[in-house]
Amino acid sequence: MAVQYWIGDFFIDLSRNQITRKEQYQSVAPKALAVLTCLAKNHGKVVSYDELLSEVWPDTIVTPNTLQRNITQLRKALGEDSKVQSYIKTHAKQGYSLECDVQWSNFNDPSLTTQKIEIEALTKIEKSDTQNSLLENIHESDKSPSSNIEHSSSVLKWCFAIMGIIILMVMAVYYFTDKQPTPISFNKLRSLTATDDKEFGAIYTPDGNYIIFNRYIGELCTNNIWAKNLSTQQEIQLTKRLGSYSGITLSGDGKTLAFVETEDCRKPISQQKCYNLMSLVFEKSLTSPQTPKLLMQCKNSRISTPKWLDKNHIALFQKNLNRWKLINYSLIENKSIDLYEIKKGNLIHFTYSSTEDLIAVISIHDDDKYYIDMLNSNGDLLSSNEIKYPKEISKFRFIYPDFDPLSKQLVFSSGKQLFMLSYDGKINKINFPMDDFMGAVKFHPNGKRLLLIKARYDSDIASISYQFSSLKESSLESEKNLEHSIIERSTLAEEHAIFQPNGDLVAFVSGRSGENQIWITGNNSLRKITQFPIDSYIQGLNWSADGESLLVNLNNEIIQIFLDTSHKNFPIEHRIEKLFQWNSEQGTALLMIRINGTSKLVEYNLISSEFKVIKDSGVKWALKSEDGRLIYSDNTNHFWQPGPAEYQLIPLLSGQNILDRFLIKDNVIYAINAENKLWSYDLDSGLLEIMREMPDNIDYLTDISETQLLLELRISAKKEVVELSSSE
Repeated sequence: MAVQYWIGDFFIDLSRNQITRKEQYQSVAPKALAVLTCLAKNHGKVVSYDELLSEVWPDTIVTPNTLQRNITQLRKALGEDSKVQSYIKTHAKQGYSLECDVQWSNFNDPSLTTQKIEIEALTKIEKSDTQNSLLENIHESDKSPSSNIEHSSSVLKWCFAIMGIIILMVMAVYYFTDKQPTPISFNKLRSLTATDDKEFGAIYTPDGNYIIFNRYIGELCTNNIWAKNLSTQQEIQLTKRLGSYSGITLSGDGKTLAFVETEDCRKPISQQKCYNLMSLVFEKSLTSPQTPKLLMQCKNSRISTPKWLDKNHIALFQKNLNRWKLINYSLIENKSIDLYEIKKGNLIHFTYSSTEDLIAVISIHDDDKYYIDMLNSNGDLLSSNEIKYPKEISKFRFIYPDFDPLSKQLVFSSGKQLFMLSYDGKINKINFPMDDFMGAVKFHPNGKRLLLIKARYDSDIASISYQFSSLKESSLESEKNLEHSIIERSTLAEEHAIFQPNGDLVAFVSGRSGENQIWITGNNSLRKITQFPIDSYIQGLNWSADGESLLVNLNNEIIQIFLDTSHKNFPIEHRIEKLFQWNSEQGTALLMIRINGTSKLVEYNLISSEFKVIKDSGVKWALKSEDGRLIYSDNTNHFWQPGPAEYQLIPLLSGQNILDRFLIKDNVIYAINAENKLWSYDLDSGLLEIMREMPDNIDYLTDISETQLLLELRISAKKEVVELSSSE
């Protein structure tokens, strides 16, 4: 069957999901077009509801409301409604029929209807000329020489006319057919900010004259919003007070900023933070810093990534429990409506193109694969295609693309590499080497420049020696000033340091060789035992009980690394969010994995590839004690332990806001709170002790032995705004 056809003067192009009339085209969801095509194949006949559902949604259970929504969308595209049924007629309790002539075409020109009419008219004229010439040839012997010359001239004109039609058709096909995205090339990189603070979340203003960005002040977890004039290089503080701001977006007319502010909830219900949608008048803020205006507050859900759709509407993500959805907030009505969500899956990222009025959503579907879903600003799904990851990108990596204003494609960074993403899910590499991690792509309105955030993190591995008995039995006030010693140092990050069981080695992660690799230190030696590819990231490692190998969360996949540098892969089909603990003797691992787009705490059997879900959502960190008790902390920093019928809260630990993770040794929990104090909690006696002050620049407590604590110390954390451009 042809992928293009006409219904009256509407041109239907299935290959592009478009309906065109009088040089105006509309994008229509593929399922809606499938319904229309089914009706077109049976035009003039009633097609039952069951037949339509079976044809368009085979092997899928959907409700009649789904069909009704697609019919409504088609009627809107065809300029009719339920009362005026010029094309699609409703037959009560029976089905629908298409009451219009249908003309199928194998003509590959997806052009406008007027182009088709012109070509058909020319074709009819040429058919008439051909018939007249044939009639003249019957009596050719009766013609005079002059008439033969006239006849030859007519035939020649006819040939030229045919050639002209062919040329017109070829030109039409070339002009109206989508061209392949033009490869992007960049050759210039320059810094736009250069301070001791951290700049992030940068965007251009619609006129391209300014960049707007967040700037952290020192080591505080708060920031102000700034602007920089790209001509004068003047930097201007826009917000009057420090806050926790993120997700800057500027309205299309360049007048109003919107962003998310995160703050502590005074009366937390289901989360410790409140999320506020705020706004600023940009021009006024350029004159003097302004206090942001509250637009919307969320106390029981999380919001992020606001994007202006028009001057009165903002699209943004909203998260309830463990699932994100896309909503549309109306400034005039002060309320929001749902635009798009996936019931069995989750949304990862979205971006908006005002020039095309398109929303691109990166999502995980119920097959645990990543998709690019294209929507219009009303939330109608236009297309959904699986993203085809190339070998340069790990298969579970999240991507965060931005629209390229000059072509129908998006661009994203995987860390040290840039890629183009097409609307149908194809990825192509952009050849531009990056020696540091760069992300958060944002295009200039002219499409020839883009912003990136360049990040460099430097941390060291330190140790503190002590007697374990004194750590359990006293508050260590006498050891308050005990110094720590650095055991591994470079100008890049050293992290995840852990002691070898019954040995003298320490395993850790470092990027000192250019890429994140696993290193082993001890016995006066240092060596690298892995050769991971570019853009590799490691999120947790655990020693085996015999100290001969390590289990590693590499690029959200589990791999076992042996000290002789050999390795073993575990083909787990789900994305590994976190590796908490490994029991090598039982062959099990405590993991956080994504199933249908949502995170779940599971105990995974690496031998049988079976797993048991322990907790559906809300787990921050989890470990098993030596006697087998599972302890976990949630996103509100509460601790839980097993009870007779269900997990029970540990009340004494509710006020000990930990930085991120905790350790368990000999049935005692150890962690560092937000005031940088080491505390312990004995699971058997229920005794809580505040033990000692820790260094101010500590990031994590990574391991504990009978005589030492291992720490990850932050030396510097640098983020700056850079601009990538082409010399063209």
